[in-house]
Amino acid sequence: MHKKIMEFLPGYNCGRCGFGSCTDFAMAMETSSLSSDLCPFLIQERFKAGKKEIESLVASGLPICHEKIQGVIDAYEADIILEPLQGEISCREVLMPMALVHLQIGEVIEYRPLGCPIVHYGKVIKLDHLLVTVHLIGPCRRKQNEIKFTSVGCCMVIAFEGQFQGKSIKVGETVRFLPKHCMMQKVHSGVIVNLQDNNVLIEGIDLKVWQPPVVCCSI
Repeated sequence: MHKKIMEFLPGYNCGRCGFGSCTDFAMAMETSSLSSDLCPFLIQERFKAGKKEIESLVASGLPICHEKIQGVIDAYEADIILEPLQGEISCREVLMPMALVHLQIGEVIEYRPLGCPIVHYGKVIKLDHLLVTVHLIGPCRRKQNEIKFTSVGCCMVIAFEGQFQGKSIKVGETVRFLPKHCMMQKVHSGVIVNLQDNNVLIEGIDLKVWQPPVVCCSI
């Protein structure tokens, strides 16, 4: 729904509303009771029609908070759910294998993320020195669907990249997120290092989420 609000914002990304971009401001208006008056441009004559449209959208019943996103294995609440980038089959995982391996683009690897008991299978889509970026093609390998793969052992998961749904987030923020492809549906945590519209890159990945569940909206 914030994309509809974005249609009526100036799009200058000036930050004078207190948010890093017009997209962040639109998402904040969607998930809270923030006033459009925070944007200094909306009071100008040429934007007044857009201001009325925004106020109408908010008054018509935009959700005050997003649907609860909760992990299955530990019941923690996540800030966002991470989905594949447009046209891709899964979120991207950036890995650092513990052992030195020589791989090629398109090769399928078998690996276990450090801290995760599930063996993963991923297709290599990018190689950058010691880092390997993959698309997940399945945690499980079935006998009736044998695939050729290279076993690389244990890997550190350096980053996730995908499209997010959920609360408003900003660069530098530590978030709890649920990768849509995660077999255990376990909440992860990490730091937002790049954010463009709904595309996000999260680094500093950790499966140890000790804090109490996040509350997305106030009562």
